[in-house]
Amino acid sequence: MAAAVKLHRHVGRRRAARFLAEGPNLVEAALRRGLVSEVFVTEAAMARFGGMLTDAPVHLVTERAAKALSDTVTPVGLVAVCSVPETGLDDVLAASPRLVAVAVEISEPGNAGTLIRIADAMGADAVVLAGHSVDPYNGKCLRASAGSIFSIPVVAEADALSAVAALVDSGLRVLATTVDGEVSLDDVELSQPMAWLFGPESHGLPSELAKMATHRVSIPMPGSAESLNVASAASICLYQSARAHRLS
Repeated sequence: MAAAVKLHRHVGRRRAARFLAEGPNLVEAALRRGLVSEVFVTEAAMARFGGMLTDAPVHLVTERAAKALSDTVTPVGLVAVCSVPETGLDDVLAASPRLVAVAVEISEPGNAGTLIRIADAMGADAVVLAGHSVDPYNGKCLRASAGSIFSIPVVAEADALSAVAALVDSGLRVLATTVDGEVSLDDVELSQPMAWLFGPESHGLPSELAKMATHRVSIPMPGSAESLNVASAASICLYQSARAHRLS
């Protein structure tokens, strides 16, 4: 259990290539994906959720131990140790994706998890967290993804320039969301295979990445709000792309 507690920290997750999934929804999704190596559960949680754990290595723990494994205010007493999927950007591109969401320099785990959930809902083939972005296996990010992180490949690429270059070289149209985009989302062609680049609300995409895009796209905003956070922008753009793909 001591090794599992270390997975609360990014450095512990990176060294072990493991992470913690907490609660019945995340644990069930991880089990379906075959990523669970062991489960820690209290007697009370075993009584409630034991049916899903029949094929998993289970360790009964005390409520106090469960609290040490949890990073939530009210632990449910069910935590799984999971293997980090080994999918990389090369694997994603080898599958000839039609829609990829790329979040650049996203530091807020709630936004990252929500973006992953949106990408999954819109049928995207992968999410790339590029640059100095949050660890997708951070507990808050996992919860915000509502299990979608187990349904869609999520790739972390520290070198954002190389990641975008690989997308371009693969033949994907790369569209960058910018406030001063030269084309409106209403007018851009979206039926082709593409990758969307989304930057942080605070300062947007780095200019060198925006220049690599096929088009810089602005989202029409007739209201008084000056900007959208990354998850909101992603929901609008990925929906429009998914719609275009359905109709093409």
